[in-house]
Amino acid sequence: MRFARGFQFAALVASMLAIGGGHAMAASSYDPVETQWIDPWAANASAQATDDPALKSTVPTLGDAGFWPVIRAISMYKQIQNWGGWEAIPQGERLEKGMRDRRIVLLRKRLLATGDITVSEGDQSLFDDMVLQGVRRFQSRHGLDPDGSIGRATIAALNVPVEARIQQLEVNLKRLNDVAPTLGRRYVFVNIAGQEVEAVENGDVVIRKRVIVGKEDRQTPEYTSRINSIVLNPYWNVPQSIAMKDLLPKIRANPLFLKRMGIRVLRGWSDTAQEVDPSTVNWSDPNVTRQYRLRQDPSRLNSLGTVKINFPNPFAVYLHDTPVKALFGRQARNFSSGCVRVQEVRDLAAWLLKDTPGWDRARIDQVITSGEHKDVSMLRPVPVYLMYLTAWVGEDGVVNFRDDVYDRDRKVSATAS
Repeated sequence: MRFARGFQFAALVASMLAIGGGHAMAASSYDPVETQWIDPWAANASAQATDDPALKSTVPTLGDAGFWPVIRAISMYKQIQNWGGWEAIPQGERLEKGMRDRRIVLLRKRLLATGDITVSEGDQSLFDDMVLQGVRRFQSRHGLDPDGSIGRATIAALNVPVEARIQQLEVNLKRLNDVAPTLGRRYVFVNIAGQEVEAVENGDVVIRKRVIVGKEDRQTPEYTSRINSIVLNPYWNVPQSIAMKDLLPKIRANPLFLKRMGIRVLRGWSDTAQEVDPSTVNWSDPNVTRQYRLRQDPSRLNSLGTVKINFPNPFAVYLHDTPVKALFGRQARNFSSGCVRVQEVRDLAAWLLKDTPGWDRARIDQVITSGEHKDVSMLRPVPVYLMYLTAWVGEDGVVNFRDDVYDRDRKVSATAS
């Protein structure tokens, strides 16, 4: 089912919460005496949270498949609110497996409330293996390092009130509803807050990878466009802001920096701009980056890596590869200057080009290996949605939350009210 533009969204939410709430109570149970919570939407969730199940799901985050589970999650969290929410856990010494602490009693109740553990047995003040697995599950679905220990960041996430989580889900439900009518058969979805990318075809996620997004002071924008070309072995025309803030200090400190990084200096930004000898440039001039363009040649050091994915937008952002692969292993991945770095980006490039004659994965790999710079126009452009979702529900019913590092939820909430 798709929602027509102009549908009364508030009425839809109200009616579905009533339906979802009844369904939730029929299919789940919470006994405050036995302190047991059975979460019907997480029944198939793996206890091994470190495996990052979201990376394996074939159900897209956008569209009906992602919309209705958020409705049910709101209903579930409203039931938790009706039962009194959860009690805050005091900060203190890091809690780890094998420890006994009075705060572990509160931790168990907190994990029970949202289904991260389904029963609390034995010594209630003991951090046993069951608590360890519950903590890992909680950390994984909140974008924290699933190390199983309780430090300041994990306690802070545990202590976010249920009312705040409900509001977070409602804000993201609005985001999902706004984009629902526009989705096509094939599209790419970048979740900026979730730091993942999905390639969706015929209602299934065929590729899901991690991405690196912009820093807090260089945010990745939200935008909808169409991917229309792929560049193999790209040049990097350094944006003036990056040249000024990041590269100019390095150039001034080391005259050989440009040569070592394969960066050329061009006079101006036209296609016919002439190359300039860096030694003739007055790098102490504060306006130097307005007069000259820095362009990095294709190489293993190129900041865009081996692939650049283009789509029209006013922000000069794109999806691309990176020579620094280790950052994809980080749990928080907001390190870029606004563009989106994609893990194993060749997989995405091959999928995007599969309808373009002569451009299968073997050809892509061949050109990249040769080092040849190649612009490839796509026969059929593919829609791309850069969105900022701080809450969503995975295929197995696990409710995921992420920190609102760009402070955008508040603005959506204010607009909705």
